[in-house]
Amino acid sequence: MAEFIDIYLLPGLWILGKVLLIVVPLLLAVAYAIYFDRKIWAAIQLRRGPNVVGPWGLLQSFADGLKLLLKETIVPSGANKGVFIIAPVLMFVVAFVAWAVIPFDDGLVLSNLNVGVLYLFAISSLGVYGIIMSGWASNSRYAFLGAMRSAAQMVSYEVSIGFVIVTVLLCVGSLNLSDVVMAQEGLWFFIPLFPVFIIFFISALAETNRAPFDLPEAEAELVAGYQVEYSSLTFALFWLGEYTAVLLMCAMTTTLFFGGWLSPFDNFLFNWIPGMEAFNAFMPGLVWFLLKTFFFFFVFSWIKASVPRYRYDQLMRLGWKVFLPLSLVAVIVTAGVLVAFDMLPNAS
Repeated sequence: MAEFIDIYLLPGLWILGKVLLIVVPLLLAVAYAIYFDRKIWAAIQLRRGPNVVGPWGLLQSFADGLKLLLKETIVPSGANKGVFIIAPVLMFVVAFVAWAVIPFDDGLVLSNLNVGVLYLFAISSLGVYGIIMSGWASNSRYAFLGAMRSAAQMVSYEVSIGFVIVTVLLCVGSLNLSDVVMAQEGLWFFIPLFPVFIIFFISALAETNRAPFDLPEAEAELVAGYQVEYSSLTFALFWLGEYTAVLLMCAMTTTLFFGGWLSPFDNFLFNWIPGMEAFNAFMPGLVWFLLKTFFFFFVFSWIKASVPRYRYDQLMRLGWKVFLPLSLVAVIVTAGVLVAFDMLPNAS
């Protein structure tokens, strides 16, 4: 019995504890991300936004969640009931599982995989299955068209994101995300790789179906796209999965281009200022990581509230005729410069 506890029970409880330390704060972060999203839209459009439930409307997301939880889950009579229910669960689970390899601070990561980038590629590509399953299982033409749109869009921009990440990996020599962050000590990658960062950020908007690339939910022609037949808790799972994926893209932007948990006063732009070492010691890396992530979330919301929606042909043209060639050129140029100046890192 003692051997069972030492070998199986205690390690299992330790892993479960680490999972809860990520999942519970992440659920709270998603709830308040929805709140701040609505507040930012309201401020840009000169409205108040949520301001009734709780002080300054801070409990509005929880009230919405409770409302969705208590409503009846309606399954269309012609739907494939099993696939219809599994689709939002799959999308929700995939969005959360991807956070397992995101380093929040030095050593603060659930699973510090040596192939963390490949893990993210594999997990993030599974999200499209939930969308396709929901559109097909709904037995609705509008839902199916929205799912096909979303699948084509996500696949198109995943290619560009993949090549962009290759340029970062060329500069690091490792697939470990903690190594990616440590390679940015002294100089964050968004400075030498600024054009690539722009491609990545715009592709992240398209990958997460955010405006101006929210074509799967174009109300004028698709009445809310692939999730039009969903209600109650199943709709809430889509909602949570979407915002979790948005926060994941913000965290990836922070990790790949903005030094992850590293302080902005650690790089060459600010390290000459007296007293910066003491300030960096006062501010933990986790705080810097969260501040950078929520800054990019603010930019996501800002864009959604101020930029008009693309047409679908413009969306596809941008992905295949602009970003794909540019990202390929970026890989070639980055590799050429690193080889020419003998700057290729040692692969680990």
